Amino acid sequence: MGLHFALRFLTALPLPHDEVRPGEIGRSAAFFPLVGLLVGLTLAALDSLLRLVWPTAVANAGLLIASILLTGGLHLDGLMDSCDGLFGRRDPVRRLEIMRDSRVGSFGVLGAVSVLLLLYACLGELSGPPRTYALVLMATLSRWAMVLSIWGFPYAREDGLGRSFKDGVTWGHLLLATCLALATAALAVLVGLGPWTALVACLSAGLVAVLAGAFVCTRIPGLTGDSYGAIDQLAEVAVLLSFVALARVGYG
Repeated sequence: MGLHFALRFLTALPLPHDEVRPGEIGRSAAFFPLVGLLVGLTLAALDSLLRLVWPTAVANAGLLIASILLTGGLHLDGLMDSCDGLFGRRDPVRRLEIMRDSRVGSFGVLGAVSVLLLLYACLGELSGPPRTYALVLMATLSRWAMVLSIWGFPYAREDGLGRSFKDGVTWGHLLLATCLALATAALAVLVGLGPWTALVACLSAGLVAVLAGAFVCTRIPGLTGDSYGAIDQLAEVAVLLSFVALARVGYG
């Protein structure tokens, strides 16, 4: 049931809406990296198909669109709401109100465009097996970063779905999520990824969770569901940047 809810929450797949038992929401977070792995494998398979027909630049755009459609734009929406709320000169209460507002402002648009541009540019620098590994680890480690931030930082609101995750995630759930993420990275190394690249990618995702979470807590009393989505997007960028950087110095 935990995996089913994680799939239902993190993707736009037409899954049945079963009744959620008490504690199920928190337990589902342990499977976030597994959902990320499935998303990453889907993107990698789609990438192979797209590049059979179109040049890499078109395939890159197709992958970004597919990622948004596959997740229902959940994480990108969280990034935009977070940017709108956090980057204005307002008090914490007003920032939280803005983050809950469904309308998108200038900071949100700038944040989304910046992240999409970075993802697109990074994909343009990757080819061959490292590109496939990057897509898989990007999706897996970014979902793990979400779990780390849920567990590691306070929650800013008294209610909401994010509160259910925060109250339900335990050390054991984080441990399982971490094992799933590390197992994916280890498997990538076994099939050909450089160990340094895998290590730096893992550290990059974790560092984003810690730094982004700490920054949010300087602006509002804790994280929100939107913050988790923003951390996912930033972790995706960090993982791809680590692949590109290490490939340029010969560790890809």
